[in-house]
Amino acid sequence: MRRRTRPVRRALGVLAAAAALLGAGLAAPAAASTPPGGGQLTDLVNPFIGTENEGNTYPGAAVPFGMVQFSPDTGHNTGYDYSENHIRGFSTVHLSGVGCGLGGDLPVLPTVGDIGSTDYAKYAAEFSHDDEKASPGYYKVGLKSGIDAELSATKRTGVQKYTFPATDKANVMINAGQSLHKTVHTKVDILDSRTVRTAITGSGFCQDTKQYTLYTITKFDRPFTTSGTWKGDTVTEGSKSSAADAERNGAYLRFDTSKDRTVEATTAISYVDAHGASLNLRTEGGRSFDSVRGAAQSAWEDRLDDVKAQGGSETLRRTFYSSLYRSFLAPNIGSDVDGRYTGWDQKIHRAKGFTYYQNWSLWDTYRTQAQLLSLLAPHESRDMALSVIRIDKDSGWLPKWGYGTVETNIMTGDPVTPFLTNAYQQGLLKGHEEDAYRALKKNADGVPPADSAPVGREANKEYLADGFAPYIKDREHVKPGDSDYDHGASATLEYALSDAMLGQMAKELGHEDDAKRYAERAQNYRKIFDSSTGFFRARDASGAFTGPADPAKSEGFHEGTSWQYQWLVPQDLPGMVGLIGGEEAANKRLDSFFAYEQLVKDPAKTAREVWVNGPYDYYNADKYNPQNEPDLIAPYTYLSTGQPWKTTDVVHAALTLFTDTPTGMTGNDDLGTMSAWNVLSSIGIFPVQPGTDTWSLSTPVFERVDVTLDRRYFPKGALTVRAPGTSEGNRYIQSARADGAAYGKTYLTTEDLRGLRNLSFTVGGEPSAWGTGADAAPPPLK
Repeated sequence: MRRRTRPVRRALGVLAAAAALLGAGLAAPAAASTPPGGGQLTDLVNPFIGTENEGNTYPGAAVPFGMVQFSPDTGHNTGYDYSENHIRGFSTVHLSGVGCGLGGDLPVLPTVGDIGSTDYAKYAAEFSHDDEKASPGYYKVGLKSGIDAELSATKRTGVQKYTFPATDKANVMINAGQSLHKTVHTKVDILDSRTVRTAITGSGFCQDTKQYTLYTITKFDRPFTTSGTWKGDTVTEGSKSSAADAERNGAYLRFDTSKDRTVEATTAISYVDAHGASLNLRTEGGRSFDSVRGAAQSAWEDRLDDVKAQGGSETLRRTFYSSLYRSFLAPNIGSDVDGRYTGWDQKIHRAKGFTYYQNWSLWDTYRTQAQLLSLLAPHESRDMALSVIRIDKDSGWLPKWGYGTVETNIMTGDPVTPFLTNAYQQGLLKGHEEDAYRALKKNADGVPPADSAPVGREANKEYLADGFAPYIKDREHVKPGDSDYDHGASATLEYALSDAMLGQMAKELGHEDDAKRYAERAQNYRKIFDSSTGFFRARDASGAFTGPADPAKSEGFHEGTSWQYQWLVPQDLPGMVGLIGGEEAANKRLDSFFAYEQLVKDPAKTAREVWVNGPYDYYNADKYNPQNEPDLIAPYTYLSTGQPWKTTDVVHAALTLFTDTPTGMTGNDDLGTMSAWNVLSSIGIFPVQPGTDTWSLSTPVFERVDVTLDRRYFPKGALTVRAPGTSEGNRYIQSARADGAAYGKTYLTTEDLRGLRNLSFTVGGEPSAWGTGADAAPPPLK
């Protein structure tokens, strides 16, 4: 998700040539998923992928789904940019791939000498990438000042180790008043000769939001010799406390490293209160840096080891495992070690029997990452779904884009519905089905009251009455964030998709009247189809089509055009195909959309020079945009038009955009959304109908992938996907077998996966008739 709906603030540099194209990777001899000479899967992960050209990832230290993401900030609005060479601080909170400034709370930086400027943009430390390295759970950099800084993390703490030159003026700057968003109020207290406590109240993320407060406590492994605080430009030696409103505010701590050059510290955070931060520190702190680093690496190895890929080059495997790593970075733990968390009613609650999670980039993650986690982390996925339901119980409404303890209302449509119906369809809501359904029904049939923060389905009144969300240009926003009225056409498609998924859930739970009503509403995509152009088109408040008739210049679509949104009807692709004239017409349009003739001649060049224009260049285009969420399932449309081999052609071309370099992300990662797309598409199993239990099939890029599954949810405990000989020139499925039996469909259900141990593909150099039977395509929802 590229969360900027205003003019682009940052231009994209030309994409660097891929270090190795997918085809070269596939042509390499088979190899196990370990580095040459052995090693661990964490050695294959490059956290710097996506740190340049607006991938907006971060290279710092975190554990899977951890509350803390301890990472350097270089001046980019979302944290770290590989093209910059000064570090302003190592801060505690980051989200992978967001499009606007968010987090960056409490940047800490070691310095030497007298305390000068209190602005971290001025006291930032110069560094070189030659002196920098990162791996899962660990980051290290050598600063030009002569200081080596190392970072690691536990679930709720960030651990830092600084090796200073021999000096009596070794400083650690703890900056409470500057971050990646707007700080509203901050307080700093030096509690004793080893401990500093802060409270940081912030706001922002693309637009202003409600305020949240982060509490931190930092404890050093040795006493400092002197200390002080600053407020604005004023530095006060010996001061123990400082408070400020929207102003620079912090503390400095000085150490004598003439003999002992190493300083270690642990910073714990809490979104509840200072007691929560202290409890988190007491429970997860107290260990040496090396111990924490080792535990973090083990946690990541345990995660990555659930997917063992064989075949392809080391470059391909680095790209794959780096994507798998990023898929586990969010959502994030929101509750303290005692189970307390701050709810969206801004009151303190306690999670009993589950871990409370936060940070919900739902417009993005409902399409790929939620499904990947349901396979590889079902227990955590269950807790995540329960957390979303708890948001409704605490605050009265389900989230749209939640950060920490507040709703931001960024993006549009109704993404929480397919997120939760996916959890239901994957069997993650046992015992909570009706709670989830009640919350979803309220969300689908109403609009949040004016005095609540969420906008929900903002245009629902008109949608329920007329079957479409109107596009009202330049309408004043009632609440902070994005407005469905600004993007009425795409909001209509998103509402209809969600209605279909909720209707399926209602049907299975026995709510027949609701099921019928939602199924009828799922056809509302037809209400914005303009037969004169053959494309979807926005309607204004009077019901008239509005905006340019040219679908490449259409208005009312969020971060895209009618061309890019035309296939966002996963609930009824046969119906959509019928609207535009049948399979032949649909295939001609798909071929044009993907520049298919160019694509088959030069996949990588087409991907880079025809499809990709810039990370935030969404509009005035008639081609596939693999960098943004509306198009993520579009390549799989060929499965429903009788030409499944073309899905493989398009998917494999798009996979060339992922490389193992800093420019190797295709657009913002959006909390693992694009990374999960890469992982799932590489394995050959993709959630083509987000919000259901349907998984489409395409040619894997690896000869073999062994997936370990949780037996509580998948009784077989494992799935092996084979495609012997797969390569760029040998990429077309000739036949498939499921546990030895011939399989001609282009999809599986989750129930199929639960009973399956082996999925095998025979591949060849030319398209075949596989997957073209009358019942081969994923069926529409009824």
